[in-house]
Amino acid sequence: MARRGKGPRLVYLDHRGCWYIRWTEGGRTKQRSTGTADIESAQEVYADFLRVRARGRRQGPRDPAGLPIAEALALYGEEHAPETAAPERIAYAIDALLTFFSENTVAHVSKETCRAYGRARGKSDGTIRRELTVLRAALNYAVGEGRLTYAPVVHLPPPPAPRTRWLTRAEAAALLRQARRVKRSRLYLPLFVLIGLYTGARKESILSLRWPQVDLERGRIDFNQPGRKRTKKGRPIIPIPRRLITFLRLARQRGGELGYVVNRHGVPIHDIKKAFARAAIDAGFRRQDGTDGKDKPIWRATISPHVLRHTAGTWMAQRAVPLWEIGGYLGHGHERTTELYGHHHPDHLAKARRAFD
Repeated sequence: MARRGKGPRLVYLDHRGCWYIRWTEGGRTKQRSTGTADIESAQEVYADFLRVRARGRRQGPRDPAGLPIAEALALYGEEHAPETAAPERIAYAIDALLTFFSENTVAHVSKETCRAYGRARGKSDGTIRRELTVLRAALNYAVGEGRLTYAPVVHLPPPPAPRTRWLTRAEAAALLRQARRVKRSRLYLPLFVLIGLYTGARKESILSLRWPQVDLERGRIDFNQPGRKRTKKGRPIIPIPRRLITFLRLARQRGGELGYVVNRHGVPIHDIKKAFARAAIDAGFRRQDGTDGKDKPIWRATISPHVLRHTAGTWMAQRAVPLWEIGGYLGHGHERTTELYGHHHPDHLAKARRAFD
């Protein structure tokens, strides 16, 4: 019985001093030279090989055993991902999936291989779920494009429990104090924290916010960038809270009319994870994660920038803001808002309780 075909992958042949593309068809191993010993150049040849191979096989859908997973992911990454709002996230997931599935065909996708992928990755269930969701989407896309007869079931780990950590006002003040003390990030981190607390916007929305989206005269922030593709993660237009607008006016004096709101000497901040973690650890939001070579504790932050969003929603609920209004402010659907913040509302299930009074 012939072996299942393995998808194309790059291998380095020492005796040839060159990278080769190797794959299996009909039980036979085939290979083609990339003509180079440089890995980056070889990857470019490999990508061209996959594109040509995919175009050459568009005459009809293939059985799962005849379509390499690498081809399905390449098709999805090249044709569909660029049309999405966050193609870089799909690219990261594809890179991770290829490290495990690059030599397999679609027929190898099963509950056991999906579980094995999770064990091999060693990441959280949430990360594994997001990456396997990309695999599922790629296979469904291949079916829709007539490249695959049917898509096997991609088994996902259960969704993680919603993150409900939020900050008290004293905790938020402690975090803000530490953000102002870190010399390297004091020009942008305090403003990021304040915007997160007062608007509940997601990290990406804050870091991509530019001054043309902020109307200081009318007191409005539009978190939707011009030309941005709309996704399920809504970005609302919200009024600027009175306490925040003062800080925005001060920041506006330091920046250009078209620049990013959160910046360091005019340079946009692409990620705030490390700076936020330093301030969080210094503010006491930490846990020990072993020791270094000198028995000095290694600390890890126990909160992430997303906690600012949950804090904003929780504070509004505690102040009896209607849930539908909280949802509109955060860009949530009503069901999601109720799930996350309903129990913080003073009127939560009040009618149900009164039914028994």
